[in-house]
Amino acid sequence: MNVSRCDLLRRQFGLTWQLFEYHLERLEPADFLWEPASLCWTVRQDAGGTWVPDWTETEPDPVPVPTIGWLSWHIGWWWSVTIDHTRGRTPREREEIGWPGDGEAAIAWLRGLREEWLTVLDRLTDADLDATAPFPWRNDPEHTVAHMAGWVNSELMKNVAEIGQLRLLRAASTDSPQGCR
Repeated sequence: MNVSRCDLLRRQFGLTWQLFEYHLERLEPADFLWEPASLCWTVRQDAGGTWVPDWTETEPDPVPVPTIGWLSWHIGWWWSVTIDHTRGRTPREREEIGWPGDGEAAIAWLRGLREEWLTVLDRLTDADLDATAPFPWRNDPEHTVAHMAGWVNSELMKNVAEIGQLRLLRAASTDSPQGCR
């Protein structure tokens, strides 16, 4: 059987999203801001009530452990910017993409981005996949739209695994109402 690259990328994305739905359906509101370690990156409300992610331009050493809230913002940020690029829109700056404010809103946001991404994937042709990727490599001719779509799938899979692990750790922790005793 000959499977096109577009079909392969779509199936790979679908598999990753199925795993994400498994975790999204089981997340509790308190999971999003649970801090699993003293050195953590999360999302915090500023004086105006906007949720802002912890961030530095240079990755610290040691790297802070992200919360599920921070990871959901992170997914929304890179995915929104990728979709902006693929649709020919001016990509938003990181600071322009805030966290929606709670778990339910974050899940709805991510599911909306999924729908937008599926629209992008459904419109791609094999010829489109050979074009130079506008993101995240800054129009490096060595990286194609196929590489970019594969990067989205890989980055999402990594972030989904991180969210799943944090959800499981919180559920098993002794300070969680549903944890082990």
